[in-house]
Amino acid sequence: MPNAKATAASLLAANRFSRRSFMRGVGASLFPLAAGYSHAAGMGPLRTGKAKSVIMIFNGGAPSHLDLWDPKPDASDDVRGPFKPIRTNVPGIHISELLPRMAKRMDKVALIRSVHHKHSSHNGGMHWATVGRPYVVDSTLITPSRTDIPCFGTLIGWLARRDGYSNGVPPYVITPFPHCDSKVYLTPGQFGGCLGARFDPYVLDDDPNGANFKVRNLGLDDSLTPVRFQERLGLLQELTVTAPKLASPLAAEMDVFNQQAADLLHSGKAANAFDLNKEPASVRERYGRHSWGQSHLLARRLIESGTKFVSTVNGPSITWDTHKDNFNTLKNRLVPPMEQAYCALLDDLEERGLLDSTLVIWMGEFGRTPKINTDIGRDHWPGCYSVLLAGGGIRGGQLVGASDAIGAYPKERPISPADIHATVYAALGYDAHNIHFTASDGRPVPVCEGTPISELL
Repeated sequence: MPNAKATAASLLAANRFSRRSFMRGVGASLFPLAAGYSHAAGMGPLRTGKAKSVIMIFNGGAPSHLDLWDPKPDASDDVRGPFKPIRTNVPGIHISELLPRMAKRMDKVALIRSVHHKHSSHNGGMHWATVGRPYVVDSTLITPSRTDIPCFGTLIGWLARRDGYSNGVPPYVITPFPHCDSKVYLTPGQFGGCLGARFDPYVLDDDPNGANFKVRNLGLDDSLTPVRFQERLGLLQELTVTAPKLASPLAAEMDVFNQQAADLLHSGKAANAFDLNKEPASVRERYGRHSWGQSHLLARRLIESGTKFVSTVNGPSITWDTHKDNFNTLKNRLVPPMEQAYCALLDDLEERGLLDSTLVIWMGEFGRTPKINTDIGRDHWPGCYSVLLAGGGIRGGQLVGASDAIGAYPKERPISPADIHATVYAALGYDAHNIHFTASDGRPVPVCEGTPISELL
């Protein structure tokens, strides 16, 4: 009998959803059009929320809530760890000494300490966190398909198109790399799924801190004038009309893809948004000259240009999976660049007048075990973990929920990933319960099934 990895690999090949082919697909499908909203039912009114866009900072691999956001100084030695809690600029809120910059900014942030679900594998947990629903199996060895329920990045881009989005930049971007386990098994849900390829995100799939970083093919070649470009588009249209029609879902979307590419090349807006060289050196240093810092800066530039949802994956892959040497890894390698980039992003958004309209989420797929293991690490723990929300009309400077004495389970105000999603949709002004899309089996599915966290809005 084949092992699980072999079975998953054969299924991956059979469905032709290799990482490379999927990246080629998402690179081609940048700008979904508003036409043909056959997926939408019960659309409801247009949005009226304060937030206009979302940045999701995702710690792939799952950070330890006990060592960052939910310290337990009174717990036993094998639970509390070496880090001491420190005061913040909000009376009564204490966080880890690893986060001195954040301690000065907690008045801008809502800290939720009682998030929980039941999937303890990385891809299963990432699906639950970003889609707001459990995957059919709790496994790492899973990959995307066109039957997937889409994540809220996809759905927010989809809703933006419904509302007439036409900003000349991708509505949904992932930087620098997609959600995945070990770069082999991509997390289901982060692409277009049952909505179709035209609602895939634009995945950077590159390090924005690289010396030669440049997103190519986002503008017209110097030798191609706008007039010649329009002539070529006219020729393409003539060929499309006379060519034999292919009966396949992808072929049916080719007109959409062609229009997406034409919009991108003609406007030049995307090329400008992705060009980090336009930023002063001092700003780039402020965010940090590392992949996470430059991804956060790119997120700000994209939001400023009109993108609706940017997912910055603090990886690559499951970098935060600290089964071994948890405390040294957090202190010396993971937390400093993460905190620098996040604080720079918050400050920059506020200084530019964008924080009120940009909701910033900071999360991972789950937490880490209360008990420290024999390798001085912490293992996977979905029973309770922490999520931060800031900006976009969210009321900062408050705690929501509480964990028990060792951070194992919610003690007060249990919050599900679906509730996080519902809060984001509500901040954007969407009545997510009354907006539906059509799943691959024909069922109408509400955009979200959770309940908004009322004290945050």
